[in-house]
Amino acid sequence: MSIAALDLAREVAERIQGIGPVSVSRFFGGAALKADGVQFGFVMKGSLYLRVDSEGRAAFEAMGALRFQYSSSSKTVTVTSYCEAPAEVMDDPDMLSLWAVRAHAAAPRPKRDAAKQALPRNVRDSACYDQG
Repeated sequence: MSIAALDLAREVAERIQGIGPVSVSRFFGGAALKADGVQFGFVMKGSLYLRVDSEGRAAFEAMGALRFQYSSSSKTVTVTSYCEAPAEVMDDPDMLSLWAVRAHAAAPRPKRDAAKQALPRNVRDSACYDQG
């Protein structure tokens, strides 16, 4: 993990308000931002990328934000679910927090226990099924 990415992610995490504690963890060559176990953003190569839904993507792109891209051995891949936070968002703590809250809301939630989900509903909800 890049020290610069880690430092920027920690600085951003400290500035975000409204979604509870934000943790920073390793994420490929950068650092992930998570709240309540949900990744809503990451720092990569000096930029903050936030999770977006279609509405957020349109708003970010209207501000000149770019979608996250990386190069594979054969092509450039564009990840439409993450956009780079524009300078005006990074510079304004209130806007940063607002967009972080929106990114958190747009992020998928962790799946429940797969073993319980794989069982038929009548077995999963049965008193005979040991849920311990």
